[in-house]
Amino acid sequence: MQIANNSMSRRRFLAVAGGTAAVAGLTMAGCSGNSSSTTEGDSAEGGDEAAAELSGTITAVGSTALQPLVEAAAEQFMEENSGVQITIQGGGSGQGITQIVQGAVQIGNSDVFAEEKVDDPADAEKIKDNRVCVVGMGPIVNPEVSVDDIAIADLAKIFTGEITNWNQVGGSDQEIVVINRQAGSGTRAVFEAAVLGDQESATFQEQDSSGTVAKMVSETPGAISYLAFSYFDDQTKALSVDGVAPETANVEDNSWTIWAYEHMYTALEPDAATAAFIEYMMSDEVQGSLVEENGYIPVSGMKVEKDAEGNVTEI
Repeated sequence: MQIANNSMSRRRFLAVAGGTAAVAGLTMAGCSGNSSSTTEGDSAEGGDEAAAELSGTITAVGSTALQPLVEAAAEQFMEENSGVQITIQGGGSGQGITQIVQGAVQIGNSDVFAEEKVDDPADAEKIKDNRVCVVGMGPIVNPEVSVDDIAIADLAKIFTGEITNWNQVGGSDQEIVVINRQAGSGTRAVFEAAVLGDQESATFQEQDSSGTVAKMVSETPGAISYLAFSYFDDQTKALSVDGVAPETANVEDNSWTIWAYEHMYTALEPDAATAAFIEYMMSDEVQGSLVEENGYIPVSGMKVEKDAEGNVTEI
């Protein structure tokens, strides 16, 4: 299956505008003013009343890689639950973990395990991990770059500053412009763990959201960065690595090694609205449609699993 590229303009807008998407609550027609026609035995009306009774405000903060899926699901969830308002903010996985541990938000979105971000291991025990999907990530370049495939060793050398011109990896004579993610980004953590290993990235310009990275790479000659598959589109070019294409099937069997679970962390005992939204994220309505439509991979499709230390085993 090829990676879904729909809704890209909305994704870029969200991240370029600061990674914040305040999703307004939608009022469902017929959810009010119908009490006179309701009977105790009407199960359909009872279901509508149950949805209307669910209320609350949910703030989800963190991963911009996961943001497009959460936003799409939130829109549908609020259509069915008019009393719930969900606000989605970016800021990176580190911010998501920090704020959910502090109890400042209802959901902390992250591309990495909480154990990788907390200073005190005990903090990871204070929150609940909900793995809602898998996301592949990979290098992208400006469409005019004359390279389509790159060895992972050379990719690492670009980000450590050892390779600075595209002619060093089979391309034309053009300076490489590296656009990195900021420290605290889960996307950066996943990419560096898979590509750099124990090496450290050189100092390059840094951006705080996936959408901003996509926009800058598309507009900057010679540029390279990395994104979740959910942000791939025809404004940038995704590179194959060691002859392996960045496709869902290759992530599922770990042929493509740059991938991560998408986590939606909550309190151990979340409020009713948050619990209902997480349950909705795990439902067939989301897992069977929105996940793949937005470029993500259902956890159920994976042939391998990964732990917090990065160890991969076959299922």
